[in-house]
Amino acid sequence: MSLAFWIKRFLVVFTGAFGVLVAVALLRGRGWERATAESALWAGIATVVFTATRVYRSRRGEHCELCGDTPDGGKNAACEIRKE
Repeated sequence: MSLAFWIKRFLVVFTGAFGVLVAVALLRGRGWERATAESALWAGIATVVFTATRVYRSRRGEHCELCGDTPDGGKNAACEIRKE
């Protein structure tokens, strides 16, 4: 997978985590500046861990059909989990 794929994945995960964390911080009564600063920090940490784990597993040949990072381009991104 290309570098552009991983950058896009990083930005999508960061944006989602940041949005959730800001909303939670604001609901807890934190100020806007503190909420955004803390959320950016924790979203960055979580995103780095997630992306590094996915890159590691991808290089080992362990592809996730649910994440859509299969070698066939993620055609089965919403597949059912098969129990055997």
